Amino acid sequence: MKTFHLMGPAPYYTNSFVLCSEAGNALAVDPVAAPAYYQKALDQAGAKLRYILLTHGHFDHIGTLEELKKATGAQVVAAGEDLKGSRLFPVASADLLLKDEMLLELDELKIRCWHTPGHTPGSYCFLCGDLFITGDTLFAGSIGRTDLEGGSYPEMEKSLARLLSLPVPDQAQVLPGHGEFSTFGREKKTNGFLQF
Repeated sequence: MKTFHLMGPAPYYTNSFVLCSEAGNALAVDPVAAPAYYQKALDQAGAKLRYILLTHGHFDHIGTLEELKKATGAQVVAAGEDLKGSRLFPVASADLLLKDEMLLELDELKIRCWHTPGHTPGSYCFLCGDLFITGDTLFAGSIGRTDLEGGSYPEMEKSLARLLSLPVPDQAQVLPGHGEFSTFGREKKTNGFLQF
């Protein structure tokens, strides 16, 4: 697997990722950089984009979704709960709907998808090997906010407690929607929001 980290523009600096299989198929998570940057990563890996995966539907995580889909023909994979077509949740439809505990397979890449509402009703975390893509559910040392439309702190607490019960290895790299990376083991020990 080849992986690439891209970042969206100010002021949000949203993290985005491209995962490429050995057979040359790829998926992008939370498309926010210009499509040319994704194409550069794909060319480097000799890969074709098959899926565009959304951790949730907020506008700062889907800034270049339409352009990237148009340029590559990739399928959009998102949670139905966040498909609202509103200002905060601009995406109105997806090619494939996320389901809790579904397994998305792309050659040797096996992406486990877990529904983790709290930041939004349709927030998801994804585990692929030792990469734990947490969107705005879990940050290094913190969590996503719950005071926006559809946010819920009680739901977030349930989701965070669930993270601790999932088969995520301690060495898994936590790749959040914003900010620095971490490891799941470190977050379990030092993130106050995971101390239950």
